Amino acid sequence: MKVQWKPEQLWKLLDKYKYVLLVLAVGVLLLLWPAGKEEPAQSGASGQEEQFDLAALEEKLSQTLSQVEGAGRVTVTLTVKSGMEQVLAADRTTSVTERGNSVEERTVVVNNGSGQEAVVRLERYPVFQGALVVSQGADRAEVRLVLTQAVSALTGLGADRITVCKGSGEPR
Repeated sequence: MKVQWKPEQLWKLLDKYKYVLLVLAVGVLLLLWPAGKEEPAQSGASGQEEQFDLAALEEKLSQTLSQVEGAGRVTVTLTVKSGMEQVLAADRTTSVTERGNSVEERTVVVNNGSGQEAVVRLERYPVFQGALVVSQGADRAEVRLVLTQAVSALTGLGADRITVCKGSGEPR
């Protein structure tokens, strides 16, 4: 015996079980979501790990901001509060003794072909403290505003921490 579903019956079932179907759909999406993996830190010799280079960032910002209409030649100087920081993964063991609690923490290491390396759990990039932008076109208010907004968007600095000054027309 073959069951024939009428559209009205199908809509009634969907309406009746819509929350169950929604939960199932969310569950399937979560199962299919790619899981992040902790990867061991690359050795400095491999050149694969991304290093923060303040001078290169300043040069790139200078080149990019020089393309702003009316800005002319631009030079950017950035200051940072602290350098690049890596937080290593650690195993923590807590034990209760007669004298109190004892906590032992060991850094997680993995073996690779050339030795052992610590597992990096998190990398924190430097936090910017301030920016100085020297531009040939900074005598125009609209150019100063655009340069300030661009540096703010790229560094996360507030406008109160960005200074835009008029530069001379002489070559570097």
